[in-house]
Amino acid sequence: MPLTMNREVFITCAVTGSGATQDRSPHVPRSPKEIADSAIAAAKAGAAVVHCHVRDPDTGAPSRRLDLYREVTERIRDADTDVVLNLTAGMGGDIVFGGPEAPFPLNEAATDMVGATERVAHIAECLPEICTLDCGTLNFAEADYVMTNTPGMLQAMGRMMTELGVKPEIEAFDTGHLWYAKQLVADGVLDAPALVQLCMGVPWGAPDDLNTFMAMVNNVPDDWTFSAFALGRNQMAYVAASVLAGGHVRVGLEDNLMLDRGVLATNAQLVERAVGIVERMGARVIGPADVRARLGLVKRAPVA
Repeated sequence: MPLTMNREVFITCAVTGSGATQDRSPHVPRSPKEIADSAIAAAKAGAAVVHCHVRDPDTGAPSRRLDLYREVTERIRDADTDVVLNLTAGMGGDIVFGGPEAPFPLNEAATDMVGATERVAHIAECLPEICTLDCGTLNFAEADYVMTNTPGMLQAMGRMMTELGVKPEIEAFDTGHLWYAKQLVADGVLDAPALVQLCMGVPWGAPDDLNTFMAMVNNVPDDWTFSAFALGRNQMAYVAASVLAGGHVRVGLEDNLMLDRGVLATNAQLVERAVGIVERMGARVIGPADVRARLGLVKRAPVA
């Protein structure tokens, strides 16, 4: 299939994530202020969208606390720099089994599995313009950990997001996730045209080779908007690959900690590097106003 390069590209910065990276780099933000400040710096560097998780301010561990999401949201919206806010809704689907010979009882200390309403409580509270919907279950890196998103859970969460007027960013970690996302649209759970993020190189989902990537791209409906990223050292290669394939791009410390070999990055530096790649390819980096116009987004204040 011939490639059609995207000439007008928006950059998403995934600011902090929920991985155990908080002690691997001093630049991974922990507190709501640090997360918001890093998001705003990324926006000033050229990111039109910031994708935010929250962490316990003291330990850096991933969190679902509503007060932390609310503070991040308010700080970003109170800033002078405009940016589209994208909050994760991927937390609360973690099951950690006891081990190969004794899977039950579950590892209760590590398992965080809650209902659909609780998983989107912060979305209803903060009303971001975009929130993520991880569109399937995945054996996610660790031996006994499963990222769990059943069809019933996705239907319930998707309907809530649609009713709230928050645009889901479908996270497709493998080909089946994209297949089910199209079914959610066909069933009227999600509105068309949809927004999808192709997540490449996440163990054990879709590998970040170009054949798999193009298989994913070729299965995105023509009227949908897609973006893509890869983990670690391939992050910047996928900036170029996604633009060349007709998509948008994501960078940030959620997916990669390094600017160069031995050099720890900030979010702003990763965005600046991505801007340079996009522009040297002959494309234009667009801002938040253009993104809202293209995706039909409406910027809103938090619920009082």
